[in-house]
Amino acid sequence: MKIALVTGASRGIGLAVADALRAWGMHVVRLARRLPNATAQRRTDIACDVTRPVEIERALARVEQELGVPDVLVNNAGIFFIKPLADTAPEDFSAALATNLTAPFLLARALMPKMVARGSGHLVTIGSISDYIGFPGSTAYAASKFGLRGMHEVIRAETAKTGVRTTLVSPGPVDTDIWDAVDPDSKPGFTKRKDMMRAEDVAAAVVYAVTQPERVDVTEIRILPTVYTPRG
Repeated sequence: MKIALVTGASRGIGLAVADALRAWGMHVVRLARRLPNATAQRRTDIACDVTRPVEIERALARVEQELGVPDVLVNNAGIFFIKPLADTAPEDFSAALATNLTAPFLLARALMPKMVARGSGHLVTIGSISDYIGFPGSTAYAASKFGLRGMHEVIRAETAKTGVRTTLVSPGPVDTDIWDAVDPDSKPGFTKRKDMMRAEDVAAAVVYAVTQPERVDVTEIRILPTVYTPRG
């Protein structure tokens, strides 16, 4: 049975991805700050704040001891907020980088060499439309997501021909609770929540990528709502 580790898996896209991979028959390890430590059939929940390296180390040690090196790593945990440059405090910027970029780095750094040594594995990075388009008010978020894209592409180059596959999934607006504080329905130029994609749509893209035959490497998936309003 394949093992999949998904970060930020207590809600939104991460929860949908974890549920979809479990439904596909994988044993899913869910990491999130708000999860109680628990086990169920083909599921292990571990409370973990991915901005704290010591907690990542502890969680991965447990996973490897109990289950082995994961076959799939889905780096999904992230934070999102909209603030113009002048209103973005250094603490805001640091928080975005810590969650959206440093945590995926730490997880990939810990697991990718072991996947390479084994000769198999799959890294899925959940990016964003903001990993290739810069929107006003997204200084910190775009910096973290552009950086995430860059890191992912380097990992792809370094693991080429090792048997380890890599997929960057870059979705447009997805209707999750990250939009609650923004209230896009009340702002011009934002995609309305009824028109946004659902977390299950992103999960389906992840499942597609990781269930292809070994001869197929789905390197990147970009998905947008059918009715999409690009912010300007």
